[in-house]
Amino acid sequence: MAKQTTYTEENIRSLDWKEHIRMRPGMYIGKLGDGSSPDDGIYILIKEVLDNSIDEYVMGAGKTIEISVRDKTVSVRDYGRGIPLGKVVDVVSKMNTGGKYDSKAFKKSVGLNGVGTKAVNALSSHFKVQSVREDKTKIAEFEKGNLVIDDAVQSSSQRKGTKVSFTPDETIFNQYKFRNEYIIKMIKNYVYLNTGLTIIFNGEKYFSENGLKDLLVENIADTDMLYPIIHLKSDDIEMALTHSRTQYSEEYHSFVNGQHTTQGGTHQNAFREAVVKTVREFFGKNYEASDIRKSIVSAISIKVMEPVFESQTKTKLGSTEMGGGLPTVRTFINDFVKTNLDNYLHKNTASAESLQRKILQAERERKDLSGIRKLARERAKKANLHNKKLRDCRVHLGDMKKDNRLDSTLFITEGDSASGSITKSRNVNTQAVFSLRGKPLNSYGMSKKIVYENEEFNLLQAALNIEDGIENLRYNNIVIATDADVDGMHIRLLLITFFLQFFPELIKEGHLYILDTPLFRVRDKSKTHYCYSDTEKQAAIQSLKGKPEITRFKGLGEISPDEFAHFIGDNIRLDPVMLDKEMSIDQLLNFYMGKNTPDRQKFIIENLKVELDLVEDK
Repeated sequence: MAKQTTYTEENIRSLDWKEHIRMRPGMYIGKLGDGSSPDDGIYILIKEVLDNSIDEYVMGAGKTIEISVRDKTVSVRDYGRGIPLGKVVDVVSKMNTGGKYDSKAFKKSVGLNGVGTKAVNALSSHFKVQSVREDKTKIAEFEKGNLVIDDAVQSSSQRKGTKVSFTPDETIFNQYKFRNEYIIKMIKNYVYLNTGLTIIFNGEKYFSENGLKDLLVENIADTDMLYPIIHLKSDDIEMALTHSRTQYSEEYHSFVNGQHTTQGGTHQNAFREAVVKTVREFFGKNYEASDIRKSIVSAISIKVMEPVFESQTKTKLGSTEMGGGLPTVRTFINDFVKTNLDNYLHKNTASAESLQRKILQAERERKDLSGIRKLARERAKKANLHNKKLRDCRVHLGDMKKDNRLDSTLFITEGDSASGSITKSRNVNTQAVFSLRGKPLNSYGMSKKIVYENEEFNLLQAALNIEDGIENLRYNNIVIATDADVDGMHIRLLLITFFLQFFPELIKEGHLYILDTPLFRVRDKSKTHYCYSDTEKQAAIQSLKGKPEITRFKGLGEISPDEFAHFIGDNIRLDPVMLDKEMSIDQLLNFYMGKNTPDRQKFIIENLKVELDLVEDK
């Protein structure tokens, strides 16, 4: 029988606001991370501050926002109305305090619960806020949520508005690093949703004239568009859509009150239904929903009174009502799409004909694949029962009450030894392992049929649950974990090719990563260093007093499970796989994975020469 512990008044304690946020940061900003993922906490901190500046613009105050990131300090300056000077300290340090509870001042705001900037304050080693209004200014500074400077109100000739600067606390965000690519994507989304707004990031201006149409232009090459982008908007709603010539899956960018709802929600579901219903009625055919939506690339934005999200990070809309006397979200979107999309198709017959040809093509492909898909599903179920290719995590095995996909990771490994090391050292609650057998097929130029016919691809697709798109993706992070040698690099390329060819939205939405593992272990009797480069190795050797023992790791299987736990736990290093807008996916795959061997050879030789020149210069 377990020994009972005492439970008295002394066991009961109350945390103040900053203690609670610092003890339970996940409740306020989702996962912490180190900056390698777009939904890591340091970007949520930027978003929380930026949301307030955006709300000022929406209310007609300030057309420019300036953002800078220098080292690990972020500054956001808007030219809105400025925080009322007598409430500057309260607004950033007292829970449930803010102007957004007054719906007259902030009609359709993103942040409604008065938590955002308080979380930023509490989770920052240094936080500074300055408000300027009516020729006066007030400055307050905090350290880990504790007020350290509370200046008196002074006269000022500065333009009105608010400036917030903060440095995320490294004791909470371990070894973090800001990636400009993620910040720029966030900024672009803000300007797409707020035409007329200019955001300046580290001196670079971002501005959009065409709203969501510009967003799609950013995400799909002109040559890949089946027909010109359909761009429709009205009060409280905007949509843009086209179909891709080459992409297999559906792609949605959805927003509520300027918030990027990466996990969709009621508005995205309603939009998907409305497009299908409208297209069926326009053509007078009961086409399969999947055939209509196959290869769609689209964006939807709505504005809702007091939206309800499913978490503080606001990635999924839960609201069913628009508010303000409007119908439900579903009815509102359906009515808008039915009227405006139908009108567009009647007026643009060339686009309508292109769309119908695409639907009929998708129908033929689906019927051709139907038998193969059925066999592939049965094979995948049997494989999951009888082999150990997928060692799942408890989030998906039903052992945990909360299905928290945002915290789940799938490692794709090569061979039994590597998968064995990761399996023994992983966090069984949130980390799963998929073991490859040999090198994957080069899938460039092949049809979707190969995904079902190839056992490795079929089982990987089943493990990720992405056969019908990434909406029900089982793991937020997909990590390619291969050896740091030629074979490992080749397997990486083949896997990236597979995802680009058939599931590019996994990469576009920031789900695919490369595991960065140490190349060397340098140690003496007093200390051990794990080094990821020759430069780190030399620095480690210099730091040790005794004669060091140097080990070169040739493969993941050579790293013991105890050591591996260090590299896939809190100290994990991930390199995100990102797409370069300058080159389309088809051009990218054709160059690197096609049959143009002489061009690739020339590219490698020229770039190798550049690398050698840089080394010699050093």
